[in-house]
Amino acid sequence: MLFLLCFSASVSAQYITVDDNAPYEDLVRNVLVNNPCANVSNISVSAWPFTSGNSYGSFTSGTSSFPFADGVLLTTGRAIGAIGPNSSILSDGPTNWLGDIDLEQALGIVGSSVNATVLEFDFLPLANKISFDYIFSSEQYLSNPSANQCSYTDGFVFLLKEANGTDQYENLAVVPGTGTPVKTNTVRGPGTICPPSNEGYFDAFNGFEHPTNYNGQTVVMKAQANVTPGVLYHIKLVVADQGNNLYDSAIFLGGGSFKIEKDLGEDRLISTGNPLCDGEDYQLDATEPGTNTYQWYRNNGAIAGATNPIYNVSNNEGGTYTVEIAYNASACISKGEVVVEFAPPITANQATLVQCDDNGDGSTVFNLTKANNLITAGNPSLSSPIYFENTTDATSIANPTSYVATAPKTIYARVSNSYDCFIFVEVFLEISNNTVPTPDPIIICDTDGTKDGITEFDLFADVTPSVTVGLPAGLNVVYYPTQNDALLETNALPNNYSNVTPSQEIIWARIVNGPECYGVIPVTLIINSFTAPNFEDEEKYLCEGFNSITLSVPDIFESYLWDDANQSTTNSIAVTSPGEYNITVTGLNGCSDTKKFIVKPSGRATITFVEINDFHAGNNSVLVNYSGPSDYQFSIDGIVYQDSPLFINVPSGAYTVFVKDINGCGITEKDIYVLDYPKFFTPNGDGFNDIWGIDFLKRQQPRAKISIFDRYGKLLYNFSGQADGWDGNFKSRPQPASDYWFVITLEDGRVVKGHFSLKR
Repeated sequence: MLFLLCFSASVSAQYITVDDNAPYEDLVRNVLVNNPCANVSNISVSAWPFTSGNSYGSFTSGTSSFPFADGVLLTTGRAIGAIGPNSSILSDGPTNWLGDIDLEQALGIVGSSVNATVLEFDFLPLANKISFDYIFSSEQYLSNPSANQCSYTDGFVFLLKEANGTDQYENLAVVPGTGTPVKTNTVRGPGTICPPSNEGYFDAFNGFEHPTNYNGQTVVMKAQANVTPGVLYHIKLVVADQGNNLYDSAIFLGGGSFKIEKDLGEDRLISTGNPLCDGEDYQLDATEPGTNTYQWYRNNGAIAGATNPIYNVSNNEGGTYTVEIAYNASACISKGEVVVEFAPPITANQATLVQCDDNGDGSTVFNLTKANNLITAGNPSLSSPIYFENTTDATSIANPTSYVATAPKTIYARVSNSYDCFIFVEVFLEISNNTVPTPDPIIICDTDGTKDGITEFDLFADVTPSVTVGLPAGLNVVYYPTQNDALLETNALPNNYSNVTPSQEIIWARIVNGPECYGVIPVTLIINSFTAPNFEDEEKYLCEGFNSITLSVPDIFESYLWDDANQSTTNSIAVTSPGEYNITVTGLNGCSDTKKFIVKPSGRATITFVEINDFHAGNNSVLVNYSGPSDYQFSIDGIVYQDSPLFINVPSGAYTVFVKDINGCGITEKDIYVLDYPKFFTPNGDGFNDIWGIDFLKRQQPRAKISIFDRYGKLLYNFSGQADGWDGNFKSRPQPASDYWFVITLEDGRVVKGHFSLKR
C-alpha cells in the first residue's frame, strides 16, 4: 500500500533543524528503526569528513510544516546546509569525494557518481515485510532550467539483499508499480521546459521560504520489500551526485518509519479493479513461526474472539482489517493491514427464448445471444453472457449463435462483472407450434426505370399485410434471405429491399410476438415488367403557321394516360405548343410503359440574301444567307439537296435557290443568275456560237460596258449589257482566228478582264 503526503513551501520563516554530529549508530537504532521487531547490527557509514559536521545527521521539523517530525538525513554535501530557507544553490562536496559502485550498477551509471554518502546495516526481521518512508530533495529541481539541464540528475538507492547470500542487491527506491529508479528526471512536475515524469509523485518547486534549502522534492514515498522472518538481511542506503559535484541532493528518512510488518496481501479495492465478489469468503493469513499471539481488528475495532493467525472475511463485511502479532512473548509487536471491499451484487434476469420449429420434429436452432439483453437488461457493467448446458460444465456451448436443441430445455447463462465476479441464471428454450399459412405470391411491376426484373419492395407496405392477414393482432414481421437466417435472426433484410434474383425470388418472413417466434414462412416475390413496341423517345415538330400536331400510339393497349393538362386517356392527342408529352400505357399484366414525345418548333426559312461570286470562268460560287427556327437543306436544282448553303463550281446560268426545312415545314425559293464569259466562239454562220456575249447580262447588268481588244491591245468593238455581243468582225471584215481580250465594267463598278478564242 502506497502512502503519499504532499507538502508545499511555507510562507513563514520556519525551518528544519539538523544535527550533523549525531553518532551514526544512534541514527539507525534510535531514530530510523527504533523498533524491537528488528535486531540491528553491523552498522557503518561512509561520508565526507568536513572540517565541522558531516554529510549525514538527524533532523527535526522544528516549528516548520515539514512532513516528518524527525528522522535521518543523508546528503551529497553538508548536512547542515539542508536547513531552510531556500536561499542558495548547495554544491558543498569536493571533487575528490568518491561515488559508490553499487549505486552506479543499480542505476546503470557506472563510473559517473561522486559525493556518495552511504549508511548501511544488517537486520534480522521477525515478520515478512519491511518498509520505511522517505522524501528525495534536490537542487536539480530547477524551476527555470535551460534545455541542457533537463538531463542532469542525481540519484539514490535503497539496496537490500540477504546478508550471507550471493544474490544481487534489490533497489527499493523505485517509482511505485515500476522498476524505474526515483531520480530528478524520473519524478518531475510540470511547469518548466523539461518534460514532466511521474508527476503524481512530485511535490513542488520551492520558493525562498521553505523548511529546507533545496529547489524541490518528491512527495512522501514508501520503500518496501517482502522478507523471510529469521533471515539476516543487509540494507545499504546511498545518495550521490552524478557527473560532477554541483547541485546537491538529499534523502530524508522518516524517524521510526523502518517497520517490520506482516504482509497480508494486496488491498482488494473497487478502485483498483480487484474487489471481492458479492458473498465471497476471503482468508487472511498472518501466520508467523514461533509462539505468537494474534488479535484481529476491523476498522480499528477489535474483533471478538479473532485471535487465531487466520481470519476469514465473510458476509460482505468489507473494511480495513488489521492484525497485531506479539512475537514469542517479546516486546516486538508487528502489524499487518489490508483493505477489503466487496463488489455490488450482480443483477441478471432469467430469460425465455421461443423459437419456431421449421419441420415440426421438436428440434430447432436457437441463437442464444438473442437472450443477452434480456439477461443483462442493457447494463453496460456486465459482460455478454456465456452459455452452458450445466452450471458444472468446464466448457461453454461452442456455437451459441446456432445451438441445436430439443425443446423444452433449460440451459444456463454465466454473467460476469468487470471484476470477474459471476452468477448463473436460467435460460428456458421453448418451441412455437403455431400454424401460419403461406401467402400468395407478391406481384409488383418493375418500375425503377431499368426493366431487368429487379426492383425495390417496401416490405412493410407491399408484403406484411399479406403475411399477417388472419393472424392475431400485434404481431411483427422481419424478413430474411434464407430460412436458417430467419431461425437465427441473422442478416435481416432492410424494409426497402431490392430482390437479388431477377423476376422471382423467395424470402423468409419471421413472425414474432414480442421476443417470441410465432412462425417462419416463405414469401414468393414476383417482378413483372411490360415493354411496349416502338416506345423509344420520339421528336415531333410543330410548324409555324399550323395550329396543332397530333401525337399518337397504337390503339392496342389496356389503358392510356397522357400527362397533358387534361390527363387524356385516349391513344392520341392534339397539341398546340412545343414541349414534352408523355403517355403511359398499361399491358395485360397490369404493368406499364411510358413513351416520351418531344415537340419542337419548326418552320420555313427566310432567304435574306444570295451572295453570287461569278465571272470566274466556271469556278463560280453561290452562298445562301437565311434565317429561320429550324435546320435546313439547300439546293439550286430542286433535286439534289445539301446541308451547306455554299455551292461551288457553279456554271453560268439561271437558277432557283431552294431552302427546305428538314422537319417538313416547307421550302422557300429564290431565282438567281450566275454570269460568266464564254471561252471561245465560232462565227461561221451555222447558228451556233456565232456571237461572243454574256448570257443573262441584259437581264442582270443592262448598263454594263464591254470592250474587245486584239492581242496587240487594239480596240475592236464596244457594246453595252443590252447588246447581243460581238460577231467577230472589225469594220465589217472578219477577224482571224486568235485569242482576243475583253474588259467588262459592271454596274457596281467591278471590272472583269479576261480572254477568249475566236475559232474559224
